[in-house]
This record gives sequence, structure tokens and C-alpha cells, in this order.
Amino acid sequence: MSSDERQGMLRIENLSTEYDGIPMLRGISLEVPEREIVCLLGSNGAGKSTLMKTILGLVRPVSGKISFRDQRIDGLPTDRIVKAGISVVPEGRRIFPKLTTWENLRAGAFLERDIRVVRERAERVFALFPKVKERLKQLVGTLSGGEQGMVAIGRALMSNPVLILLDEPSLGLAPILVEQFFDAISRINQEGITVLVVEQNAAKALSVASYGYVLQKGRVVVKGSREVLLEEQVIKKAYLLS
Repeated sequence: MSSDERQGMLRIENLSTEYDGIPMLRGISLEVPEREIVCLLGSNGAGKSTLMKTILGLVRPVSGKISFRDQRIDGLPTDRIVKAGISVVPEGRRIFPKLTTWENLRAGAFLERDIRVVRERAERVFALFPKVKERLKQLVGTLSGGEQGMVAIGRALMSNPVLILLDEPSLGLAPILVEQFFDAISRINQEGITVLVVEQNAAKALSVASYGYVLQKGRVVVKGSREVLLEEQVIKKAYLLS
């Protein structure tokens, strides 16, 4: 299937945003097919986080549209977007340091009132990250950076999403933890959850993603399968050979 024929669970068409009149995203189009991992690569300031915020309704587009499961979601409030089945692990994790691990996880399932269902979702998180279960009563602010990252991903999974957005999951982690996190991303995907991962670490992102896009100055400059992107000179020069 060619890139132009890709039909996605998440579809972004000709999306543009501005901040105080300054263009941030410029006519971006991309697809995230169901049950796949797609990566979005780019350096700081490329527009990656702006795109994530726009998907979640935190930034309003000036043109273009965003569709999720064939329904437009641009213009919807964030809580409606989350309820539709999209969850996010934001850049910097944004956990609640003065709450316990369990309270952070419970916050991820704030729309679910049935405690039995909440506990079932928590067990899925524990299977993925056993250390999280060991830290349930501990304040998250006292956990290591790696453990906080596990809690952040676990919190996102607690909403029972069908699509999870991961914004720079490897940021600030030791190499061994980066390996563990990308292994977790693969396992999440194997459970049937679609993944869009935003990364500067191109080598790791392309080790799990089937398809990817490269942003520069708010535009998609390269797109293609893992194999195509690994051969692109712009990727090699900017990311893989540094």
C-alpha cells in the first residue's frame, strides 16, 4: 500500500496552527493505521509537541481537520477526545508528585466509576511494569525517573485507550531504560493498542514503528516505511549518525 492510500484510525489532513500569529504547523497530513505503531521524528522546535496538543484539543487549528475513527475531533474538548479512546503520555511525563502511585493510576481512569474495572485495568499495567505494583503506596515524587515513566505510561493505559500518544518517552532516561520502554511500547501494541510515538531518538523509534514521518519547521519533509526512512539521507545525517 502506498503512503497516499493509507487509511488510518487517526487521520490528519492539511493541518495548520498558529501561535500569536506565527505559523507553527504548516499543512500537515498523516495517517495512523489501526493496530500499528507510527513514529513522528523531529528535532526540538519542529512542531512535534504542538501536533500532539492539537490532536488532544489543547491547541486549535486554523485550518485542516483531524478525524478519529472517521469522526472529526478537532473542535471537541479534551475530555471528549479522551473519552473517544485517545490517551497520552505527555513530554516530561507530567505525573502528580505529591500523590501516590495508585492515586496517579486512578487519575488515569477518572471516567470509570466501577472499581472492579479499574482494578482489572491496573492488573494489566502491573503485568507490563511489575515495579509499579511494588510502589503503589509510595509518593510518585520519590520514585526514580524510570519508575515515574512507568507510572506515566500506566496512567495513560488506565483510560483503556485504543490509541495512545507518547511524547518523547525516552527523554532523560538511561540507555537500559530506553530499551525497556520501547519493549513496553511493542507489548502495548501487541495487545491491540494503536501507537503514535513522538521521538528524537530515531533509531529506537524506527526499531518498533512500521511507518514514520519527519517534521522540520512545522512541515512533513519525509514519510515512509521503516525501511524507506532508514535509507533516507536526511534521517541518517540528522539522527542516525550523530
